[in-house]
Formats: sequence, C-alpha cells, structure tokens
Amino acid sequence: MAYTMLDNTAIRQRNYAPYTLEGAALSFIRECCEGLRFDKNKAVSISDDNLDLDGASLKRNQIPFNMEKDIDRLCFENAVDRFLRSGRKEDAFDVYFCYLEMYVGDYEKTRRMIELLSEFEANGSGLLMKHRDHYSHSVYVFILGMAIFGSNKVFREDYKKYYGIQDEHEAAAHYLQYWGLSSLFHDIGYPFELPFEQVCSYFEVDGNKREDRPFVAYHALDGFVSIDEDTKERISKIIGAKSFSTTDELFAFWLAEKLGDPYGFTEEQMLAFLVGKPTQPDKFNHFMDHAYFSATVLFKKLFSEMQLDINSAHLDALTAILMHNSLYKFCIAHYKSDKNKPFKAKLHPLAYMLMLCDELQCWDRTAYGRNSKKELHPMGCTYDLSNDQIRAVYVFDEKEMAKVNRFKDEYIEWMQGPEGRKTPSLKAYSGMYVKKNSMSDFQGDIERIVDLSDMGLSVETGLAEHVHAGNRSYLSDSNFINLYNFAVVLNGRWENSDWKKAKAAGQEEQFFNNENIMNGFSENFKALSLEYKLSNINQAKAFAKYMNQIDCFYTDKSVDFELVDKFSAAELVKIGLLEHQRWLQEHYDMGWTYGTPDRDKRDFERKHKDMIPQFTGFDVSDESAKANYERLDKETQDKDTDPMECMLAMLKMFDGLRIYRLN
Repeated sequence: MAYTMLDNTAIRQRNYAPYTLEGAALSFIRECCEGLRFDKNKAVSISDDNLDLDGASLKRNQIPFNMEKDIDRLCFENAVDRFLRSGRKEDAFDVYFCYLEMYVGDYEKTRRMIELLSEFEANGSGLLMKHRDHYSHSVYVFILGMAIFGSNKVFREDYKKYYGIQDEHEAAAHYLQYWGLSSLFHDIGYPFELPFEQVCSYFEVDGNKREDRPFVAYHALDGFVSIDEDTKERISKIIGAKSFSTTDELFAFWLAEKLGDPYGFTEEQMLAFLVGKPTQPDKFNHFMDHAYFSATVLFKKLFSEMQLDINSAHLDALTAILMHNSLYKFCIAHYKSDKNKPFKAKLHPLAYMLMLCDELQCWDRTAYGRNSKKELHPMGCTYDLSNDQIRAVYVFDEKEMAKVNRFKDEYIEWMQGPEGRKTPSLKAYSGMYVKKNSMSDFQGDIERIVDLSDMGLSVETGLAEHVHAGNRSYLSDSNFINLYNFAVVLNGRWENSDWKKAKAAGQEEQFFNNENIMNGFSENFKALSLEYKLSNINQAKAFAKYMNQIDCFYTDKSVDFELVDKFSAAELVKIGLLEHQRWLQEHYDMGWTYGTPDRDKRDFERKHKDMIPQFTGFDVSDESAKANYERLDKETQDKDTDPMECMLAMLKMFDGLRIYRLN
C-alpha cells in the first residue's frame, strides 16, 4: 500500500515504464516514500480502529493527521507529474511550493528566493551573450536525482551508509528532504552572477579576453556572511566547541573535514577561496560563482531569519550547493589537470548527485542569452535507469534537421583535411554527437567531475517531434510573479461578502488595497491544507488557458485591441464549463469520488456531491464535464465563474496587466 491512509483504488496508477525518468521518479515518491512525514504515534492506516482527527483539510481537525501527510505526498506526486508532462514554468512553481510547504513551512517567508530568480532571469538575461533558464532546470535536477536514487542501488547504499540509515523508507524520506534542499535551491544565487555577466557582455568584443574588460565585484559583505549568536549556539550543538563568525568560516571547516584529506587542501586554504569568490573574481578566471551566493542566501534565510533547526545534513546540502559550480572543479579537484580525481559518492552523496544531475540536465531549458538562442540544445531526454546504469538519449527537434545535416557535412569535410581549420561546432549537439574513443566531450566532461565507475553512463543523440507540442504556452503573457497572491485572494473572497459589493460598485482596487482584508485573506489561506492551497493556485494558473479559449489574452504591453472590462454571458458559460472540468480532473487526480456524505465528513470520506455520478476512470472528457455541469444548480455553477471575474480585477491590481479581445 503506497498510501496507507487513503483508498488506493481511487488513485490513478501511473503507466510510465519503470526505469524511465518519469517512471522512476514517480515510483520513488509513491513506493519508496511510504509513510512520509508520518507521526507514528497516530493512526498509520485508514483501517485503524482509533482514528484521530488532528489533521487539516479545508479546516483544522477534519481528518487524521497522517491522512493529511499522505494527501500532501499525493499533491507532490501530481505536481511532479504535471511538470514532467508540460515542462512549463508555472508547473515548476507547484513543485517548489509543495516542497516548501512540506519541509520549510509558510511559503510567504521563502517565496522571494525562488520568485526573484524567475523574474530576474526572464527580464535581465536577454542582455547576456550566454544564459539559459535555471528555474525549471532546478526542478528537473530535483526529479532526476529522485529517479536515480530510486532506481540505483549502488548510490542508494552509499547514501544509507554515509548517514547510518538501514530502513529503505526512512532513507528515501531523508533523501527527499535534503536532496530537495540541495537541488531546488542550488541556483537561487544567480541574481548575483547575472549583473556580473551583463557588464562582461556590454564590453565584449570579438577576440578580446575577460581580463581586459571592466568587471563587477561585491564588497560590504560582513552583514551578509555573519552568523548571529543564536545560530552560532545551534551550530555548536552539531560541531562542538569550535565557533564560527561567518558562513565562509563554517563552510570552509565543513568542506575541509569532508574533503580536505582526499583532495589535499586545508581549512585555511578553503576559507581564502570562499572569501575571495565574491570580492576578487579576477583571481578566479574572471567569473562570478553563483553557487557561493546560493549557499549563503539559503543559510541566512532558513537558519538566521526563519530560525529553523539546523543539523549536519543541512550543512551537507549547503556545501553541496556551494561546490556544484566552479569551487569543486577549479579550487578542489582541478578537474582539467592530470591530477584530477573524479568525485566519489561516498565522500559527500548530496554533492555527488548535485554535480551529476546538474551536468546531465541540459534539456528543455529556455535560452535567454543572445548567442544561446542561436545554438541547438536538446528539447528532451529519454532515460533508461535499469541495472544501476544511466543511459541517456538527448532528443533534438526534428525541425532542426537541416541545421544538423549542415553541421554533419561540415564536420565530415573537416575530418578529411583538419589542418589549420577550426573544428565545426553546433552547440550543444556537436558536444554530444561527436565521439573520440567512443566518448563524446559532453560525457567525458561529466566523467572527469564525478566517478561513474560503479554507475555506468552512456550518452546518445536523437531527433523527434517537439516533446511539448500543443501544451506549452498561450498568447497571454505574464511572469506570474503574483501567482501566490492570486491564490490567496481567490480563496479569501469565498467567505467575504464585501467582495461582491465592491465588484458591483466598481471598487475592486480599493477592496484589494484594504490591508485588513488582505491580511485576513493571507491568514485564512495559511490555515488551508496543501491540497486546498494548490487548488487555488491551479485555478489561477488556468486563467491563461481560459482566455485562449474565448479569444482573449492578457499582457502588460500597450496593444491595439479591444480592452475587456467584463466578460459576456456566453464567455462566462464557456469559462464555467472549462473551470468545472479542471475542478473535476483535479479531484479525480487526488482520489475523490462521487458521494453525498454530510459536509463535516466530506473531506474524510473524500466524496463530493458535485462530482460525476457513476463515473469510472480518471480522465474527465469535455462531454462528461459538460453533462455534469448542466445538472448542477445555478448557485453551484456560479462557483466556477465568479473566480474568473475576480481574476480580471486582480490582474490589473497585482501584475499591471490588461485583458484584450483578439477580434
């Protein structure tokens, strides 16, 4: 039983092959993580005679505590599946949100870390010569690491031995928590690196070197790296009498303890590297290391600002982040030298997995930089993770066949007479396609970084139809930095009678500017379970799709189209049908079925009267949704249209967007 507190027959069975990326990752969540975050002193099975009601659903104390934890895990599983199917940034958001709610708590306190990365990349990276997405990339890295852990016994045994864990489920739960911290936040320091690269790009001239250009360095970092007294005391419980005044000192000590002997460096040498990273980039080949800032920002946010408990696994996660970019490659291992020793998992499993997955995850990444947009990058990757191996086939868009064939012709011609001629290149295709001694440069580089002698790697290339054709984006354009705000208001307006009055009077902006109302909405939202929070978030995300269906779109640009200030009756009917179908599908995905229990038992029994009677299966068709919608009374139907009218007002308020009609 994967979900011991739920009816597993009501939960969709995944049809992915077991050793694919999708199959291995989702199986890890469902099978390996059974009992995730359970309190073993409370009921651990739905058949338990003494069920508690200590868990939250729509309200507190509606369901058993461990049922809430199982529902959280199913939310997480569905979020991962949604993202793998779409590759959309909006669906990557759900994965971040689930992780933060499950392991950190209170998304409002941590949201800036990840939202800033997304916003900064989308708006600032176009000024760079080379840059690709790191927001969705981090979610792919997270998922790939789960898939490898779940399918690869060699790594799993190294991890269990390193942390002294015997039980498989306990090891999986431990890994999910600390791997999530390492992978999802390993690039949150990019807003520090991007300005550095923007200055480099501004002064770039063909043939010149970085050392000949102006560069950015960071100073006045004392407050940024300092450790407060309370956090020092908590760290001393992990390490002992040794005291650390800065994160630089703490990280230098931890890395020297783990890796100093095998790689021949001292704590003092590592400290000098860390102090110099932000202040003297000229000593590090004129590059700024975002990993340094990612680790430091995460430490300050979680353990200084939020005062979360800290343990040795947290320090492993932070130092894994610290090493994943250039620190390990050029300051520890000198991986391009003859003295290079590929990194072994047993030394630091989280760092090993992060370096491996960060290199492997180069598919489906939006290109922002001017040169990056011209290059040919893989749109997808198919994995075979069976037999403790990693076999990757990087898939390129078959519409780029002409570009690929042109490169192959140029390369064949070059091989016939290479003297004095530049080697033809088609990044990243050529780095994977061209092989020397049966190994591409792409694979060779990875094997110089991490030791794959016990975990074989093979890399191939292929061509196919675009993997996300038909489900990628809509005409509506927004960075959705306020997605969380939309969800808070969509939920809050349900029980606020003043909203309809403000709407009828055309005073929506004044309503949303009322601090007391908004604070109340925020507190109400925080009291919801993860399932209901995600339901509101996904309702907000669906708005772009609905606009597409009624030939409307929203944008922050001034365009010469008819401005929409309200929807027509016909448009609202169409939106209502679409929203009802989304609501139904969401509930079937979460194991709900049709039923008419008393309202106070609805969330425990997971049955709802507005679902489809006598429905079998899991996928809700347009026809089934329409028939069910038409059987509902007008008041119930309005529940599917009212939120969309609320979204019209919120878009103007939070995102500065306006809605237009195409015709």
